[in-house]
Amino acid sequence: MGGLKAEAVAQIKEICGRYKDENTPLMMILSDIQNEYGYIPLEVQEIVSQETGISVAEIYGVVTFYSFFSLTPKGKYVIGCCLGTACYVKGAQNVIDKFSEILKIKPGETTADGMFTLDALRCIGACGIAPAVTINGTVYPKMSAGKVPEVVAHYVKEGATA
Repeated sequence: MGGLKAEAVAQIKEICGRYKDENTPLMMILSDIQNEYGYIPLEVQEIVSQETGISVAEIYGVVTFYSFFSLTPKGKYVIGCCLGTACYVKGAQNVIDKFSEILKIKPGETTADGMFTLDALRCIGACGIAPAVTINGTVYPKMSAGKVPEVVAHYVKEGATA
């Protein structure tokens, strides 16, 4: 979003305006912005601050506290590897390590082509199907490091045809 265009600024102000009558609008505003743009950089936080009167420090605190908000763009495919206790015990570290090896990124990073983001997640509530991986909302149960190349290949192929 670097160097925001007038249309983007207008849209962010419009999103802020939707919640002007709410007592605590920040989460709703940030959620709408995240859904619209995929991330919430500092320049957007400054606009939200101007529109709402909420300090940039408070907004930044919220954006960095909640894992579903991001300060940087995410990839087209967001891979979430659960590292909660049940998943970890069943080999989740090997799974995330394999994704890292194949994609050549660490957890929290996005591939240079913008195709994949790899996230290490704490418990996602899928303990019965551990280790679990999510990719853009699709859950992959009982994932193993051996299955990772096939999963990545599927999304590479899908991304190439999209």
